[in-house]
Amino acid sequence: MPLDSATRPLNSLGFAKPEAETRVLVAMSGGVDSSVVAAQLAEEGYDVVGITLQLYDHGAALAKKGACCAGRDIHDARRVAEQVGFPHYVLDYENAFREAVIEEFADAYLAGATPVPCIRCNERVKFRDLLETARELDADCMATGHYIRRMAGAQGPELHRAADPARDQSYFLFSTTREQLEFLRFPLGGLPDKAATRALAAKYGLPVADKPDSQDICFVPEGNYASVIEKLRPGAAEPGEIVHADGRVLGVHEGVIHYTIGQRRGLGIGGLTEPLFVVRLDVDARQVIVGPKEMLATRLVHLGEVNWLGDAPIGTQAEWPVLVRVRSTRPPREAILRPVSEREAVVELLAPEEGVSPGQACVFYETEGTRVLGGGWIRAGG
Repeated sequence: MPLDSATRPLNSLGFAKPEAETRVLVAMSGGVDSSVVAAQLAEEGYDVVGITLQLYDHGAALAKKGACCAGRDIHDARRVAEQVGFPHYVLDYENAFREAVIEEFADAYLAGATPVPCIRCNERVKFRDLLETARELDADCMATGHYIRRMAGAQGPELHRAADPARDQSYFLFSTTREQLEFLRFPLGGLPDKAATRALAAKYGLPVADKPDSQDICFVPEGNYASVIEKLRPGAAEPGEIVHADGRVLGVHEGVIHYTIGQRRGLGIGGLTEPLFVVRLDVDARQVIVGPKEMLATRLVHLGEVNWLGDAPIGTQAEWPVLVRVRSTRPPREAILRPVSEREAVVELLAPEEGVSPGQACVFYETEGTRVLGGGWIRAGG
């Protein structure tokens, strides 16, 4: 007698039905991570559909190394799908990507911020538009190659850091909403390290098993942000003064867009007895303000666009003891989170952090354990 949905055990993706009747849309970037996810789920018997997004250049970046979602990567994703044996589609999202990600990136840089476009891409393209496409294709869920864990909790699915701290991508996924988390799956989050992923790629005989990881922001070749901004906003690199925090003019620059908070090298103001750092950018006055390292220390961080993933509403407590990460490359630090509204908050760092910059994200974690409690966008530090 066949099992009904009430008595059938859940499959590995959490559905009470056979794998063959569970449709999974896999977001395929053309790299080894998402390729392994697709191959693994197909081997387990799931109804896999691969989708790759054409985000920029209409394939002009075919030979570019170290990027994602370009021509070479679309080709690689297609090869994996053909070899493993599941349908694969390419969707042209170039206009959506430009409007939702690239334009804001340019405007943020011009305003003196240091944006993180990968977060906006996840938030506005992959986990919004592509997720809606998955629903239209009658998929039961969407799987990605991100290193983060989705775990069952008392109030529904929770977001947790990856098992491998070196690969954890929670900083870039803090804006994932509860509704999105219900639909998303992250099969790689529990793997011990990247070597385990590559071992699976070799096991499945994938043509991308040895493909290098992407390093740069996909539309910023060689990490040269300024050149991209100048193309997007001609005339943006207007010269101005490099000014010490005490008011002394130390030199000139070729555009505020060439500088970021905390920068020390490449300032072009040699001959000084003390090391100086960029401590502030005054876009209106076209000034790069520099000062000693201690001026970078920040204790209060003002946040907007807060996304809260805790069980209780954020406003139920005046203060939340948390760990926070103010840059993707930094470990979590002890802090107090004070809500101002559902979408605004102030974080007090128990020990000051250097180089806190508007445009970056501040991500919240439980003080004990691995749970991600959300995060917000840094508006100002003090």
